[in-house]
Amino acid sequence: MPRIAGKAKTRKAVAKRFKVTGTGKVLRRKQGKRHLLQCKNRKRKRHLGKVTLVSDADIKNVKENLPFA
Repeated sequence: MPRIAGKAKTRKAVAKRFKVTGTGKVLRRKQGKRHLLQCKNRKRKRHLGKVTLVSDADIKNVKENLPFA
């Protein structure tokens, strides 16, 4: 049963953080590249800048908050 019986709305906070690909996979940014970058080496910072897939345990929750994606 849906949480809201009326019109489905997109959670804007979720829409800003996640992207759904054409095949239905959910992409996210990696954590850890905001501050304290001096102690992280160059390779680590470079890999933190790339996108990755959301884990299978969290995909259902993300897609519930993005009804039109």
